[in-house]
Amino acid sequence: MLTGKKIILGVSGSIAAYKSAQLARLLVKGGAEVKVIMTPLAKEFITPLTMATLSNNPVLVEFFNPENGDWNSHVSLGMWADAYIIAPATANTVGKMVQGIADNLLLTTYLSAKCPIFVAPAMDLDMFTHPSTKHNLDILKSYGNLIIDPTVGQLASGLEGKGRMEEPQNIVQYISDFFSTKNMLGKKVLITAGPTIERIDPVRFIGNYSSGKMGFALAESCARQGAEVTLITGPTIMKARNKNIQRINVESAEEMYKAVISRFDTQDGAILCAAVSDFTPIHKFKTKIKRESDNLMLELKPTKDIAAELGRVKKGEQFLVGFALETENEEANAKDKMERKNFDFIVLNSLQDPESGFGFDTNRVSIIHRSGLKKQYELKTKWAVADDIVNEINTLIF
Repeated sequence: MLTGKKIILGVSGSIAAYKSAQLARLLVKGGAEVKVIMTPLAKEFITPLTMATLSNNPVLVEFFNPENGDWNSHVSLGMWADAYIIAPATANTVGKMVQGIADNLLLTTYLSAKCPIFVAPAMDLDMFTHPSTKHNLDILKSYGNLIIDPTVGQLASGLEGKGRMEEPQNIVQYISDFFSTKNMLGKKVLITAGPTIERIDPVRFIGNYSSGKMGFALAESCARQGAEVTLITGPTIMKARNKNIQRINVESAEEMYKAVISRFDTQDGAILCAAVSDFTPIHKFKTKIKRESDNLMLELKPTKDIAAELGRVKKGEQFLVGFALETENEEANAKDKMERKNFDFIVLNSLQDPESGFGFDTNRVSIIHRSGLKKQYELKTKWAVADDIVNEINTLIF
């Protein structure tokens, strides 16, 4: 979404300026034309030469070029840009932005910019949580600036807490989301993700290796395109960042079944990506099972079939997309599942690829339609695979 975009990257004086180098690189790699403005203090943390090399453009620091007296016009810069990213934005820079202080080129360009402004704060915990900083960030938001919240982690002071500048790849994703097409605007999409776990006793369970990465990628892709997403997820460390995603945490197949069935009627469609347990113990022990013999017999019963029930109640205007993870007779089994569950199309995962499936950041899938149409895709990141799937929904459903 950044191809051809003209982006100014403003770098202020923070130890987090080292991240700006990767940010510049990723923006250029994404197809953007990048110009970097640095405050004089920022040069103490990262050199203009580094930023110029990575951005493919001279770095701007002063109002005038000291060698030939040329004016670095903040007005022209503000009119040139499609987006202005200030990353890192120190407490000092944030405060000056609020007050309209224009004592360096970064700030004068901010005051002249006609484009969306993205602000990625970076500061120590006490500074970030100080009432004046929180007040200033609220004011910047009221001006229409887009704040990319810092993350929690180890800070330069040695403290642990919120204040770390967001990672460059996430900032790029945030900006890409802003510029992405909104094909799903106004749509409501329910997505299941992650594993379910079936308790045996208070410390043991039956589960699977699903990380939730594919389902969360689908949720982010739909949300980027404007959808209102209800994400029902089993236990996972994954986090949903888009404000259009409502996350509902469940544990067991039964809990997921109830959460999905109670909400599906109000949705435009559903993408069933969760790895739901097919069986659950008939008897769940209230205390930890002790090892009293060499063998333990555990009797299981089938869980409720979420996909089959949605396929049964699906209305004509709703879409339903499912996944199949097979170890043999892959295509035949996937087609059979698609018919039995009344999917509009099914996404076939294969465990034959060593870099595809549970736990990996990449996936290779095939999309199979009830009409017989089959699309095969190369190995991609799960985020790119999610976009392929959502684009297929847009093309064939809406």
